[in-house]
Amino acid sequence: TDGYVVRLFVIAFTKRRQDQVKTNCYAQTAQIRKIRKKMVEIMAKEAGTVQLRDLVKKLIPESIGKEIEKQTQGIFPLKDVLIRKVKIIKKPKFDITKLMELHGDGDGDVGVDMMRPEAEEATNTLTADVQAAAAGDDE
Repeated sequence: TDGYVVRLFVIAFTKRRQDQVKTNCYAQTAQIRKIRKKMVEIMAKEAGTVQLRDLVKKLIPESIGKEIEKQTQGIFPLKDVLIRKVKIIKKPKFDITKLMELHGDGDGDVGVDMMRPEAEEATNTLTADVQAAAAGDDE
């Protein structure tokens, strides 16, 4: 909704049955297709309706992965469903007026004065070099 187009990369692992002896567990191709379709549907719903900062807030507690895990239990049990990467495909055109609307006109917040005055010898080295050169030119 805010003009960003993102691509989400998700990874999921199949869960073994409780009484299973084999170490690996494979889903059939039709189940994989259904799971992928459900994943895309959930990710599009979750990411398409919110702004980028809200999407980041959803990614931190892994709520999208938990939702995918919950929705796909009927197809095949999954574990460790994670959004592993998010790429920003397209950014909105930078608009300075919109930025100024968001941040206002500064609200007069200029900071606070330092508790003690700065010492004379604490000048920036570049500033000191410039001042020395200017003093040398004056002579």
